[in-house]
Amino acid sequence: MKYIDEYRDKEIAQSLAKQIAEISTRPVKLMEVCGGHTMSIQKFGIPGLLPETVELISGPGCPVCVTSRSYIDRAIAYSRLDDVIITTYGDLIRVPGSSSTLEKERAKGANIQVVYSIMDALLVAKHNRRKKIVFLGIGFETTAPGTAAGILQAKVAGIFNFYVYSAHKVMPPAMEALIDEGVKINGYIGPGHVSTITGKGIYENIPKKYGLGVVISGFEPVDLMQTILMLVRQIENNNPKVEIEYTRAVKPEGNVKAQQMLDEVFEPRDDWWRGLGVLKDSGLKIKKEYERHDAEVMIPNVEVEPLVEPKGCICGAILRGVQKPKECPLFGNVCTPLNPVGSCMVSSEGACQAYYLYNR
Repeated sequence: MKYIDEYRDKEIAQSLAKQIAEISTRPVKLMEVCGGHTMSIQKFGIPGLLPETVELISGPGCPVCVTSRSYIDRAIAYSRLDDVIITTYGDLIRVPGSSSTLEKERAKGANIQVVYSIMDALLVAKHNRRKKIVFLGIGFETTAPGTAAGILQAKVAGIFNFYVYSAHKVMPPAMEALIDEGVKINGYIGPGHVSTITGKGIYENIPKKYGLGVVISGFEPVDLMQTILMLVRQIENNNPKVEIEYTRAVKPEGNVKAQQMLDEVFEPRDDWWRGLGVLKDSGLKIKKEYERHDAEVMIPNVEVEPLVEPKGCICGAILRGVQKPKECPLFGNVCTPLNPVGSCMVSSEGACQAYYLYNR
């Protein structure tokens, strides 16, 4: 199968592993900032192919994981209103809030519908004109253009009972914040899906300001091994830069049309990240011109319960790359995919779920 079989070739992966071992002379920590990479790294056993000098650590690459419980609490509060229908992607249904989940609220009778795209949510709004349809917009630059397209379509079609509750974030501020906080990182495995939208330019400040390389990677074993080889080579040659390994999907300029939609609908705002706190200009707020579709503006009066964080959960430290899932006292016993305590376990892109499934 094109772009699958050849990127899972055992001999090629072993050859790349040999090259990495031959040129790697100093201990390095490479961080992936994409939940899809975290899952692939554990699923394919990539750490076991690397020399002792190369360590992989997971970062804030899971959008569900970095989102605050207060966001979930407010979504739950919306779902308890009689005139509201919540539309959401499936990965948010089981994310714990302070005392409940959307799944539990649906079991109690709340109208919460899982959709596969924002266009599905628009159809729900079109067929339920007397209800307020709230779409939970979550994700990085990968999914934010889809949300922007939905808002633009809602305005054109006059679907004014459709609202977005935005938790969209952008990646570079978090990548820089980790370095500023002193987290030991020698290079970044750059997010592949995000970069199909943004291109490589958003990372250029990292080698210039911090002297760390970024290599944008695909998701198959050979992709990841080639990316690690490129990063190790940069480090050994003291030549940090932004490179694209995932050339079959990522163009240097990215998806210009998607970028234009983002700029049309959203503007930067300070936002909160689990493990990192509030980061300047790291979130995406719906612009005033489109606030008629902003749930926070149009449904302001909603009773949200007090925030309660789970005791013992170290999801924040895992997202910073300073601890690993198996260091959490809850991992694998109290906290499992069937009974997740923290968002790092419930999300299919979370480091805890990746370790539970493939590295337990």
